[in-house]
Amino acid sequence: MTWLELADDTPFGLANLPYGVFSVGGAPERRVGVPVGDQVLDLTAAAAETAASFAPLLTAGVLNPLLAAGPGTWREVRESLTEWLTEPRYADQLRPHLVPLAEVTTHLAVEVADYVDFYSSEHHALNAGKIFRPDATELPPNWKHLPIGYHGRAGTVVASGTPIVRPHGQRKPRNADAPSFGPSQRLDIEAEVGFVVGTPGTRVSTADFADHVFGVCLVNDWSARDIQAWEYQPLGPFLGKSFATSVSPWIVPLAALEHARVDGPPQDPEPFEYLRTSEKWGLDLAMEIRLNGHLVSSPPFATQYWTAPQQLAHMTVNGASLRTGDLFASGTVTGPERDQRGSFLELSWGGREPLELPGGVTRTFLEDGDEVVIGATAPGPGGTRIGFGDVRGTVVAGG
Repeated sequence: MTWLELADDTPFGLANLPYGVFSVGGAPERRVGVPVGDQVLDLTAAAAETAASFAPLLTAGVLNPLLAAGPGTWREVRESLTEWLTEPRYADQLRPHLVPLAEVTTHLAVEVADYVDFYSSEHHALNAGKIFRPDATELPPNWKHLPIGYHGRAGTVVASGTPIVRPHGQRKPRNADAPSFGPSQRLDIEAEVGFVVGTPGTRVSTADFADHVFGVCLVNDWSARDIQAWEYQPLGPFLGKSFATSVSPWIVPLAALEHARVDGPPQDPEPFEYLRTSEKWGLDLAMEIRLNGHLVSSPPFATQYWTAPQQLAHMTVNGASLRTGDLFASGTVTGPERDQRGSFLELSWGGREPLELPGGVTRTFLEDGDEVVIGATAPGPGGTRIGFGDVRGTVVAGG
């Protein structure tokens, strides 16, 4: 029920209403927008036009003021949007503030405060172990007791479409006597799902997850496997991960994902009390990874062993604080099947089994000029699908 003309299969229907930041025609002004069908509603202008109480939160060119306002305001904005787009009396008022989606340039929607990346797919963890240690059959001893993660670099979280410059660093292949320096030869992706924090806090319980997390996006946590392999002991990832993390342009609010919520996988042993959950917060996201336009993998997010509320509880249980704009990511999403692997490390099995593409082309890791696009949809009401918008990046040679 809307005065807009929306295709039945649009990923940006009224059940979605995600938020992002955009500009038009090279203009420097950045505005908050909401994609609806094949258009974007200029929410900054619409809120001012209707004299909405939350209009001042939408003028900063990023979503952070809205994020910081908290769940009550998030509900108010979503309810207002739904009313504006369903009630015909608003049509003439809002039509001038609709911009064709094809004409907008999207930007990083959030000024990222801190970035944390987890390692929460059991299938990915098992695959990685077998690739590096062929006789490995078990997970690390701590893996099923806590969501493993590390603190990333917020300053290199970039908007979808930003070129990815091949990183330089030290590498030492297994058969080399000494390390060398140069561009990464094993550039990879990690297909992930990100969660954007709105309200600050510390020691956040799993039950309070939705009071602090505003919404969900897609993440490509680019990885230089050869640099990472040489540097990571004993302190973990550093230059092999910190050069770029791409995020999708639209932040899907948690309220849009009610129909996507499912139980996570059974957890054995039972987690410590602070990690136990009473609500369904597994998410049934169907992801797709495309390399140069070709579908190479379809990872299922519902298979993730640790859920986002558990990750949030764990990263704050020691007293660490949340800040508005914090981003934490799921870690590589990988399912049990070969065509559900979320990295080229797994798809090529460490480079030993090249991935075959149309036209006789093969890949183990990424080459200059390769474009990777990660997309996802989730179930919505009445058989509809909730779209996230793609996160894309093209590899360019480093200087």
